This record gives sequence, C-alpha cells and structure tokens, in this order.
Amino acid sequence: MQTHTSPIIDDLSHPFPATPRGTRWGVVTDGVMGGLSAGQLTRGDWQGRPCLRLTGEVSLANDGGFLQAALDLATDASAWDGIAITLAGPPEAYNLHLRTTDLTRPQQSYRAPIATTPDWTTHHLPWSAFTPHRTDSPFGPARLRRIGLVAIGRAFRADLMVADLRFYSAGPAGTP
Repeated sequence: MQTHTSPIIDDLSHPFPATPRGTRWGVVTDGVMGGLSAGQLTRGDWQGRPCLRLTGEVSLANDGGFLQAALDLATDASAWDGIAITLAGPPEAYNLHLRTTDLTRPQQSYRAPIATTPDWTTHHLPWSAFTPHRTDSPFGPARLRRIGLVAIGRAFRADLMVADLRFYSAGPAGTP
C-alpha cells in the first residue's frame, strides 16, 4: 500500500484518464457477467466546470444491472475521516463503492448512496457511511484499493458528473 500525504484522489489536473496519484480511471459494466449495460467515461464540462462524465444505459436484462467508473488506489487512507465528492447531473441516485484488500469476490464492497442534482454539490461521506455488501469484514481504510462510482440496481440512463474527489479530515467540531 502506498501512503500519500495529499488528500486529492482526482482534481482533474492530469490528462484523462490519469489522476494525480498515478492511477487511471476505467469503466466496468455487468458485461463481465453476461449483462447488457453499456456506458462510457469521458472528460467533459458541466456548467463551466471540467468533469469526469459517466454516461450509459443500465439494463436489467440478462441478470445485469450496473455501470461503474472505477479507480484503483492501493493506498492507506486511515489518516482521513472519509471521502468528499463533488457531483452534478440530472437528479438520480448512485452509489460510491469502496473495496479493500480484505475482499476477494467481485460482488463484495462497502457502499454509500450518493445523489446528483443539476447544481454542483459536495458530499462528505465519513467511513461510517459505507455499509458492507456481501462481506462480514469490517471496512479498513488502511487497506483501500479501489473506488467505484456506480449506477446500479434498476434500468435507467446514467449521467453522472464528478468535478473533484478527495479524502477529508473532520474539523474540530466533527464536520468537514
């Protein structure tokens, strides 16, 4: 695991699909298990602000149902209290999925709901907001290995914009 002193995960300061941490964004769909969802991740602009844009169709056909923008990290995130993400897009519900080195099966993750609105909104998700999915292992930020922005669970048109993704530390009053 790498230890980074910067809280920045991606601030769009590097050429797409690279991040300041030296990793690259990718798209994963339910096609890996026979589903029919399809999408793409591009660099775009929303309301005058540069962004990553995940678009596509989430299909429940053929036992499918997800579209994901994924970023491998392999980092120790225990110095921070959670993740801050700045989002926009047509109003929809999405998930932020985390994976650690403790998870061995692809369906396992730690999940927190996020929602888009037409205006840029920053969500602060403390580690405690992430619930285990198909695992009994507790979430360990020291073993973080992947972040996924996920359109999942129902048929819909995904259109998710992300302008900034970073770790945060809570202030003296316990707020970011």
